[in-house]
Amino acid sequence: QVQLVESGGGSVQAGGSLNLSCTASEYTYPRYHMAWFRQAPGKEREGVALIHTRADMTTRYADSVKGRFTISKDNAKNTVYLQMNSLKFEDTAMYYCAAGRSWGLSEADFVYWGQGTQVTVSS
Repeated sequence: QVQLVESGGGSVQAGGSLNLSCTASEYTYPRYHMAWFRQAPGKEREGVALIHTRADMTTRYADSVKGRFTISKDNAKNTVYLQMNSLKFEDTAMYYCAAGRSWGLSEADFVYWGQGTQVTVSS
């Protein structure tokens, strides 16, 4: 059982930046792809960014965050990051880290989830 713990959320003004971190309780490389999801109040959880377990340069992003968010990972630290720049009000959500074996950005692709970290962007 992999445990994931997110950190780095907070409140920021529109246009600002935040860097989220997710640390796993055991090595996720090379078994699991890592991803970030988010869920805003009253909305379904959506995939935001995905990084391949064996190829750090292989990533996928939701259209809504392309060019603003960057996912990366440090295998030695069992940590995945989400650098969020040019934040918008609509980025406000609970952000979750996830680990899974399937390459995709749907919830069904992931088996382990963190508890989430809140990101609030004020306009």
